[in-house]
Amino acid sequence: MKKIVFVCLGSICRSPMAEFVMKALNQEEALQIESRATSSWEHGNPVHQGTQKILRKYAISFDPSKRSQQINQLDFESFDLILGMDESNVDDLLQLSAGRYDDKIKLFRSGGVPDPWYTGDFEETYKLVMEGCQDWLQWIKDRQ
Repeated sequence: MKKIVFVCLGSICRSPMAEFVMKALNQEEALQIESRATSSWEHGNPVHQGTQKILRKYAISFDPSKRSQQINQLDFESFDLILGMDESNVDDLLQLSAGRYDDKIKLFRSGGVPDPWYTGDFEETYKLVMEGCQDWLQWIKDRQ
């Protein structure tokens, strides 16, 4: 397992948060970690200010030049693990995969991660993302 991508609807809140949290936690594993969107709605937009603020609060390094990108067929081919941040994202990913890459697609955590774009609760999102990233990092270590 070398390449992981976190996927949410717009890739400005949850999936980039997960990307940067996982990068911060990933001190021992040689992983490539990125984030993508299922939609093109936020394509090219920067990481949401609420996500940036919570990452700063917890001293998680992030790239302020990061921009939203929509997942594409090359991503399905190249990533080893594709983590949808909620059930809707997983459903969209499975539809885009059309059966070809379904074995790579997983739900980030049971119950998903609510979108702070709608809830406004970036603190709760961070808590769930941190727990989920720790669990996935252990899952990856257990399989090597």
